[in-house]
Amino acid sequence: MSSAVINIFKIPDLRKRVLFTLFILVIYRIGAHIPIPGINIDVLKQYFAEVQAGGSGFLDFIDLFAGGALKRFTIFALGIMPYISASIIIDLLKVVIPHLDELSKEGAEGHKKIQQYTKYGTVFLCTIQGVGLTYWMKNAMKISSGASVVPEDSGIAFVIVAVIAIVTGTMVLMWFGEMITERGIGNGISMLIMAGIVVRLPDALFATMKKISDTGEPIVGILLIGIFFLVVAACILLTLGTRRIPVQYGKRMIGSTTTQRSAQYIPIKVNAAGVIPIIFASAIIVFPSQMIRMVGGTKYTFLNQLQYWFSFGQIPYMILYCILIIFFCFFYTSLRFKPDDIADNLKKYGGFIPGIRPGEQTAEYLTTILNRLTLSGAIFLALIAVIPDFIIRFWPEQVPMEMAYLFGGTSLLIIVGVTLDTLKQIESQLLMRHYEGFLGNKKRIQGRIN
Repeated sequence: MSSAVINIFKIPDLRKRVLFTLFILVIYRIGAHIPIPGINIDVLKQYFAEVQAGGSGFLDFIDLFAGGALKRFTIFALGIMPYISASIIIDLLKVVIPHLDELSKEGAEGHKKIQQYTKYGTVFLCTIQGVGLTYWMKNAMKISSGASVVPEDSGIAFVIVAVIAIVTGTMVLMWFGEMITERGIGNGISMLIMAGIVVRLPDALFATMKKISDTGEPIVGILLIGIFFLVVAACILLTLGTRRIPVQYGKRMIGSTTTQRSAQYIPIKVNAAGVIPIIFASAIIVFPSQMIRMVGGTKYTFLNQLQYWFSFGQIPYMILYCILIIFFCFFYTSLRFKPDDIADNLKKYGGFIPGIRPGEQTAEYLTTILNRLTLSGAIFLALIAVIPDFIIRFWPEQVPMEMAYLFGGTSLLIIVGVTLDTLKQIESQLLMRHYEGFLGNKKRIQGRIN
């Protein structure tokens, strides 16, 4: 490992890419501390200190991806989430709008056009969310003493400035992501999300250690370390798990020569939907509780009980959460993986799965395999996603909610997925230049060179 790290800085092009990525991430973290003009920072801190005990539901979830920028109301308050939301919406629209589906099959030009639509959607979503966030700051964010985060006499000028700052910040982050993808290492958007999550780990770890020390239960700390390694291992298995279906091709005549393509395989991932089902399920399940809190529904017994059922760590919340994750796993996988199209393409180019007839039987076989893999992956994903809820339920006094979020679900899946993808890219760069990679063997690589 140490030799591989040293080899990274021996290759000028790879060294530039790594340093450029780190430079962009540093700028991103600096921007995450630049507040929106006109807000009272001291009152803002007091407000979130008062609501910290009860949590803030959906706000906490979104703030996880913004790296804490949302609760500080900086220019990067919304993070890169509007771009991700716009990308998901475009993927969903491909089912109902044939033009978008055709563009996705037109190669580089079609991809460029879809990216343009995604950027327009990002600006629209960011503007809507920015306006809502700004008016919430003006009207709802007040501390017990009556002081407001935004001065009472602030008018439409503050709204315009704040929305422009929020939209600009998100578009700059989107540009940062594209720059990292082109000139840096790895997927830039995923790298920014991971940076926002990882940067919160030291504070959450320190707060957890302090609570464990205050309660005098070191055994909880040991159990948390064990759970952490188990969840990381589970995330790696879920991310890398793939079923390879062998494909063979018949002989073809090219001129006077008979040729046959080498045998290949169709890779079907156990978790083809990634973290999208968790994001969808989390957004839906916390929405009722957030709406009840905003309209003051806790004054009514039924609504108060309903909010309790939909709070983190409660059994009804976890059951519904798992059901939603499994549903969205099947829903999103069906959008990304289409057995009928794959079967038609195999038949068109003379390919077949051994023992399965081309055409309809191939599509049915792929659908059966896909459903089985998706079900197992969805159940596994749901179990990982509810680990923070079990931690909150069993150790509410020892583990802060912020630390529990980092133990499972979206956080670790993103961290593990981005880390593995980055290591693979660095590994390929090193092996291409005859260096030992992170997972390489000197004798094996030397044999290849010779």
